[in-house]
Amino acid sequence: MAKIKGNIVIDTEKCKGCELCIASCPSKVIDAAKELNEKGYHYAYPAKHEQCTGCANCAIVCPDGVITVYKAKI
Repeated sequence: MAKIKGNIVIDTEKCKGCELCIASCPSKVIDAAKELNEKGYHYAYPAKHEQCTGCANCAIVCPDGVITVYKAKI
């Protein structure tokens, strides 16, 4: 059986820092940045991208649709 490797891309300039994606990630891949984006929010970013399983929970709960999830069989 093939394993699934996930990867997420977050549009950090459009992220409003609601942190719903952080709470929904079972692998604890996403974290909030200490820096601010152009809008003045602490944006979400993939801090531990190598642990991503591609479950897409983060993209589903994101109210602004700024997260894209990619999956690959390894």
